[in-house]
Amino acid sequence: MMKKKASKELFLVFLSLFLVLGVSLANFLFLLNRQHINVGDPILPELVYPTQLFRHLIVQVSADQENILRLNDRKKQVNFILTEYIPIAVKPGRLCLRLKLFGLIPVRQLVVDIVPPVQLIPGGHSIGILVQPQGLMVVGRALIHDARGRKADPAGQAGISIGDLITKINGQEAVSEKQVQEEINQSGQKGKTIVLEIKRDKKTITLRIKAIFCPETRRYRIGLFIKDSAAGIGTLTFYEPLSKSFGALGHSINNLNTNQRMDLARGRIVAATIQGVRTGQPGQPGEKIGYFQVKSSIVGNIVKNTKYGIFGYLQQPLTNPVYPKPLPTALSYQIKKGPAEILTVVKENQIRRFTVEIQQILPYAKASGKGLMLKVTDPELLKQTGGIVQGMSGSPIIQEGKFIGAVTHVFINDPTCGYGIPVEWMLWENKAIITSNKIEKTREIA
Repeated sequence: MMKKKASKELFLVFLSLFLVLGVSLANFLFLLNRQHINVGDPILPELVYPTQLFRHLIVQVSADQENILRLNDRKKQVNFILTEYIPIAVKPGRLCLRLKLFGLIPVRQLVVDIVPPVQLIPGGHSIGILVQPQGLMVVGRALIHDARGRKADPAGQAGISIGDLITKINGQEAVSEKQVQEEINQSGQKGKTIVLEIKRDKKTITLRIKAIFCPETRRYRIGLFIKDSAAGIGTLTFYEPLSKSFGALGHSINNLNTNQRMDLARGRIVAATIQGVRTGQPGQPGEKIGYFQVKSSIVGNIVKNTKYGIFGYLQQPLTNPVYPKPLPTALSYQIKKGPAEILTVVKENQIRRFTVEIQQILPYAKASGKGLMLKVTDPELLKQTGGIVQGMSGSPIIQEGKFIGAVTHVFINDPTCGYGIPVEWMLWENKAIITSNKIEKTREIA
């Protein structure tokens, strides 16, 4: 009985806190367990830790080394009340923060990495993206008419679906449409069953199929349309001069049929020229229309396809006529609501600046990859494109001289608005790729 009463009282305490503190506490509780702050900043930025909570929290701080905080002493651990004192980070290191309401109720345990400021050359360049998935994508099925005119669907009967990836055929890695066609034809001529290894929703499935002779094409077939590569237009986001690495798009390249992130066997970016723009309308996103440059000023290999963008290495240093020198990058808590600008191309290869407004900052939305909400305010961009269009993904966002993020998505029902990603999320994804010892350099696509 006493336990039930205590539980009820504890529930009422938390309910009261939610009612009093409202959205701030909810957002705070949904923050990721790991944060970054710049050297020289307070360890509890206001955007990340709302001021409404300050008077209720006792914070215990443990540092991985001495002298990384500006304190009255040099101890590795300190307890303080937020309203009384907020230490300043003075050099790179790592902190562990244990936060308790009223000093009694554990609320969060967070890791805070203190990092040196980073500078990047912003992009804005239109790029052509060529990728080959790890396997051949099934993009369609077709009925086969045999010698007697009967219709057959060998692939469908075997259980192959559109969107599947064929990774192996008869024990060999599937690398091209021609290779698969020849293997199917040879197996059919010999009367052998074809063994396909299929990847579907991160699962590997083995299927067996008997090919049928097609009089029309004069070869054995199983009734599949497959694709060994994909291409599209996007925008380069940044270039990191020391590592010669780049980030682009701000979101992953997905399988069009399954909307799942594509596992890449190899990939490449080149410069693209924009010939025109199909204007966006409510319910119908617009699109940049262009072509890949034969003699490209930008050539790079894609190393990784992540939910925060594609990353890799450029063969030559990148230059930007709008911002010829590197810009300091902002961490999420340094981004403000209000005016900003984006860099993008709407005609040929000319990078231009267009005004936007940052409407919301969502530092707790990292899982969705949508940390910023923005609205296009530039009259000329609205006239030319209707707002945000396909091919604009990756366009850098600049605010008060700092590189803050990239455009990623458009609102289907309102092309003047869309989402963006803080450059911090892309930056640390890029850093993880640079420092990884397991990177396999990709081969270029011919």
